[in-house]
Amino acid sequence: MAKIVAVCISKNKGERKKNVGEAVLQEGHGIVGDAHAGDWHRQVSLLAIESINKMREQGLDVGPGDFAENITTEGIEVAKLPVGTRLRLGEEAVGEVTQIGKVCHDRCAIYYQAGDCVMPREGIFIKVLKGGRVKVGDRVEVLDND
Repeated sequence: MAKIVAVCISKNKGERKKNVGEAVLQEGHGIVGDAHAGDWHRQVSLLAIESINKMREQGLDVGPGDFAENITTEGIEVAKLPVGTRLRLGEEAVGEVTQIGKVCHDRCAIYYQAGDCVMPREGIFIKVLKGGRVKVGDRVEVLDND
């Protein structure tokens, strides 16, 4: 079973996020109180703990939120989900994958703080189709795209 292992927010873009344990996903907006929320296609970012663990194996002292991801997952290869895939997060929230990875033209603050950044390679972005509360331990489920 795929699940959420961290729910992270930050007040500013380009910085590590803090695991707050739970948050509200607002339809068409993103995570309430997060700097990346807004009316655009990258409302919420997801990264697998398995990706973070690869960085740990390289000797980096990193954890959930350190790559500025909003939701850290476990048990699902988020980077392999095609654009358009719908995900249920927790009991109510539904998001749609809008982007896999991202182009970093310059090395961001995360790169300099952590020594590398896995988000451009293995992170994904979703827009929120249906809002709801999400928390650590909640299930992540791929929905049929019918």
